Amino acid sequence: MNSDVTDDDVRQLVAKAKPYSLVVLRWANRDHSEEVKLGAAHQRRMVELRRDGIIAILCPVVSDIICGVAVLTVPIDDAVRIMNDDPCVQSGIMSCQVVLCHSFAGDALP
Repeated sequence: MNSDVTDDDVRQLVAKAKPYSLVVLRWANRDHSEEVKLGAAHQRRMVELRRDGIIAILCPVVSDIICGVAVLTVPIDDAVRIMNDDPCVQSGIMSCQVVLCHSFAGDALP
């Protein structure tokens, strides 16, 4: 890979980095009856958070281990509180990990 990107280009981009909260939802207890019952409430809530700008990027994942990833625009303590209020997390169907990440405003999926 031949790149015209300079160290100065990297420094300029890094200077624009903003903090975000990265959420990883994992399957904890695949109780399918509860999953069906609570899944719709979870999905509506996640779409509402996206609509309200709290979730910048929402990625449902097709896996037996990870059920979704999201980038939240709120500080990590708020993100933890928000995700701990999720019906699937509260029921134990999903577990949630929230970590601080940095990214660049304006980045988007193609």
